[in-house]
This record gives sequence, C-alpha cells and structure tokens, in this order.
Amino acid sequence: MSFGAPHHHYARTDSTNTRARELAAAGAPHGTVVTAGAQTEGRGRQGRSWTAPPGGALLYSAIVRPLDARHALLPLAIPLAVCEAAEALEPAVECGVKWPNDVQIAGRKLAGVLIEARPQDGWGVIGVGMNLAIAPEEFPPELRETAISLFESPPATRTGAEAAFDSTSAVTAPGDRGATAPEAARGAAGPAAARRAAEALSSRLADWVAAAQPSILAAWRQRDALRGRDIAWEGGSGVADGVDDRGYLVVIAPDGTRVTIGAGEVHLISS
Repeated sequence: MSFGAPHHHYARTDSTNTRARELAAAGAPHGTVVTAGAQTEGRGRQGRSWTAPPGGALLYSAIVRPLDARHALLPLAIPLAVCEAAEALEPAVECGVKWPNDVQIAGRKLAGVLIEARPQDGWGVIGVGMNLAIAPEEFPPELRETAISLFESPPATRTGAEAAFDSTSAVTAPGDRGATAPEAARGAAGPAAARRAAEALSSRLADWVAAAQPSILAAWRQRDALRGRDIAWEGGSGVADGVDDRGYLVVIAPDGTRVTIGAGEVHLISS
C-alpha cells in the first residue's frame, strides 16, 4: 500500500485535506498525496486552525482506499509513521505521542494529525502538519513553550519524551515585513526539507497503514507520552494508564475505577 504517486503539489492552497477529499471523491487512487508550500485554511482537530510560515512546515494529505475495518486503529498508526519519518530526517530526536495523535519532541508539539473519513464511500484522507523550519521566535507567545520545530529545536530538547503539554495548533504566519533570518534561510532550505519530509512520511505510511493491530498497539504504547500523568478532561480527572485494544485512552479515576475515553480533549493537570 504505497504512498506518493500521484503527488499533487501546490505552492499555496486553502487546505491540503480539502484538495485530497476532492480528489478522493473524484476517484483518485489509494496513495495519492497532496502537499503545499503554504495553506490559508489548514485545519486541526476540534475545528482548530493549523497555519505556518510559507516553507516552514510539511503540509501533507494522503488518500487511503479502500477504508474498512482493518483501519480501526488508523488514528494510532498515523502518528507512528510521523514519529519514524521525523526521526529518519533528524536522528538526534526521539518522538512521543500524546493521545490521541499529537507527535511531540521532549513534550513539545511537533506535528498533528487529522483524519477525515468517508466510510460509506470507502475512502479516507490522512492530514499531517509537521513543523520543520520554524524558529522559536516565530511561534506565537502562547505556544513558544509548547511547540517545537524539527530543524530548529534547541539541542537541550532534541531527545526524549519525558514531559507532555497540551498544544492546540502550529504557528501563525508572520505579517508583512522584511524577511527575517529564519525566513531567509527557509527560502533556500524549506522546499528541499519539505520534499524530503514528504518522501519519508510516504515511506513510513506504507508500512503503518497496512500494519496489524497488535503491532500498532505495541508500538504506540512504547511512545505513549501520557501514561502515568495526572490529566483532566470534560467530565473528570485521573491518571492516564495507556490505551485499550480499541485505542481508547484508559484513565484511573480518584476512586480507583478505570474509565475509557474514546474522543475529546485531555489536559495535563500537574507536571
């Protein structure tokens, strides 16, 4: 189940997921990939926006067809592919996953995944946004402590996933101004880095989309960045205790009962 051909690239578009959904509805084959240098209406989970400086991130969507019961753990499998792609591009880093599918380096958000499915039509679209070459000062103030870029991460944070933070988006595009040093560097290196990132991700997706569910669960549990952490969600709090065989988050409540969460937002309540 290879990915990357055909490959549609846009210098600028509204959303790679939107373009991929249109292609899927028109009959585009499994493995079709859409990338962009910049997008104006990128989306993340929970209706959030995902925007980045032009050339600063991998903006990637791919079509999965046919989509069926074999892909029940796709939301866990895709972050594993992202982790392996990032580590192949930058061997100094070690990635973890904050349930359900935020990819982190040292607890800071590197990438997010958005899966949009049309099971009645037998296809789905995998969307990935990964920060590649975004300087720390380019992140909005509220994200500078919680977001990270693969090729701009400081040496002290390039390994490990021992902490976890809740981050809601990538970065906003800078306003009209003269090019900063990070932007000038991106102008030359950004497209090449994004191409390599797309190729690395396509390679790893081929394995993980077709992986057996026991393999997905075992690998995901090794990268679990929440297990043992005190967390809260709408309706309760407790200690994260991994995922069950359906991919649901398991939480031990204060009274000792075990609760499973199938969707929604989870926030850390202690360090």
